[in-house]
Amino acid sequence: MGHCCSKGAGAVKDDGKPKSTDAGKTHHRKPPSPGGTVGSDTPVVSFTGSPWQIRYPEGIGQSPSPSPAGTPRRMFKWPFPPPSPAKPIMSAIRKRRKKGTPATIPEAGEAPLDKNFGFPVNFRSKYELGKEVGRGHFGHTCRAKCKKGALKNQSVAVKIVPKSKMTTAISIEDVRREVKLLKSLSEHQHMVQFYEAFEDDQNVYMVMELCEGGELLDRILSRGGRYYENDAKSIVIQMLNVASFTHLQGVVHRDLKPENFLFSTKDEDSLMKVIDFGLSDFVRPDQRLNDIVGSAYYVAPEVLHRSYNVEADMWSIGVITYILLCGSRPFFARTESGIFRSVVKTDPNLDGSPWPSVSPEAKDFVKRLLNKDHRKRMSASQALTHPWLRDKNLDVPLDILVYKLVKSYVRATPLRRAALKALSKALTEDELIYLSAQFNLLEPKDGCVSLDNFRTALVKHSTAAMKESRVFDILDKMKPLSYTQMTFEEFSAAAISPHQLEALEGWENIANKAFQYFELEGNRIISVEALAQEMNVGESGHSILKDWIRSSDGKLNFLGYTKFLHGLSIRSSNTRQQQ
Repeated sequence: MGHCCSKGAGAVKDDGKPKSTDAGKTHHRKPPSPGGTVGSDTPVVSFTGSPWQIRYPEGIGQSPSPSPAGTPRRMFKWPFPPPSPAKPIMSAIRKRRKKGTPATIPEAGEAPLDKNFGFPVNFRSKYELGKEVGRGHFGHTCRAKCKKGALKNQSVAVKIVPKSKMTTAISIEDVRREVKLLKSLSEHQHMVQFYEAFEDDQNVYMVMELCEGGELLDRILSRGGRYYENDAKSIVIQMLNVASFTHLQGVVHRDLKPENFLFSTKDEDSLMKVIDFGLSDFVRPDQRLNDIVGSAYYVAPEVLHRSYNVEADMWSIGVITYILLCGSRPFFARTESGIFRSVVKTDPNLDGSPWPSVSPEAKDFVKRLLNKDHRKRMSASQALTHPWLRDKNLDVPLDILVYKLVKSYVRATPLRRAALKALSKALTEDELIYLSAQFNLLEPKDGCVSLDNFRTALVKHSTAAMKESRVFDILDKMKPLSYTQMTFEEFSAAAISPHQLEALEGWENIANKAFQYFELEGNRIISVEALAQEMNVGESGHSILKDWIRSSDGKLNFLGYTKFLHGLSIRSSNTRQQQ
């Protein structure tokens, strides 16, 4: 039975010593079984800085089987101990205090905490609580039946978070943020539906959809540890659809794993829902988060390096896809530190059994999600146009990545735009399918799009979450489009990522063909100093840049062209500031 309960996670103090966080983290979970399953109230291990330099007690995150080939079991529920996503709020409050501005949320210990959320207080008169179906460190979940209103006689799941557990202003803000997130996003068909929130003097009550079809992990295990390839596609498509939606809204989940996907019913063709937004956060398109958050086997390398955005969710979906297709984890170790080291340093095995029987398209799909360079990873919308899923004739959602790339293009130098235009002429049909879908979503007029098209498309797909994450701010950096229009040809140049193309097996052919176009239409004489300025490189990099310019005519050679496309920067003390 699907339900909601809470889990706890530790945070790290500024001095590096672990502390506990009292934020409620929502997810669906069954009560610990007597068979040895690790429950959510099991203490977690804290860490700071570079994770593979830390010693962990033997046995933490240890597999019940010595073989790494086994399907993940319920023992692996070790969340990272994250700093709260509300931490920046407290930082802003402290800054305002220094300036003499009164803060609205007091720091812990300074004054009594205000634990009033402004939610309705009539929970008991509207819902009849049933048996407990899950318990975590910060709360528990009960089945309930609605006694009146639109949900009358309907069974729901109610997460109950005691106010006594909210011991800091940060934990209070975490609960407030969780409710705000669920309320903003729950209209999507693959999101667990949030109905309403209540409070009284003792608790906060979050009323949500009761998903009774079980976890994705349960279904993997019931199928003997893996899915047939065609069945796996159905699961992956649903994950990508909800990821593309949340990422466009400026929300990163940060804890995607098989346990956090539930089926609405027990039917084989039941819709799958993503749950547990307790670790999720709002993120601006160009923002980099630094909280180390997630579950060890599914965490992206850039999360461990403390600089990430929504691409971290795509890595997690890649890990789940790998498990669906072969029944084992791509990264395995007996300790958390070993898992982290594997995630950062090793490549997933796509050669052993059963991978020889898996289609080349499926293997390419997994590779392009499990690329350790987040810039080379597919977005959710791009993944829905991948050849592996092409036979499903899927609708392609609007991609926030397009906005990021077009923003950079319109602010680029003429030489860089010429280099990208040459690259766009060498694209294969696979890449053009995605670009054409995105261009059509902007609803071009007379074959062209302008800033108004980009704005209208965002408004059409916006929710309250998009406003909270300030996604619309990116339009301010796209103002050059106010005075011009883009044809599909120029849009293709603006919306491609050289980093992603480099991850393709046919990159060498694409690059050679693009350089030929560049030689004909865009290459020009350039000095080392001018090239250094173009690439935001200081004098210390001049010796390298010399190798990128042909001595015969002073123009970029092939090496210089490909490096220029990637925007290589060489750090030095006199590096020019980014505009």
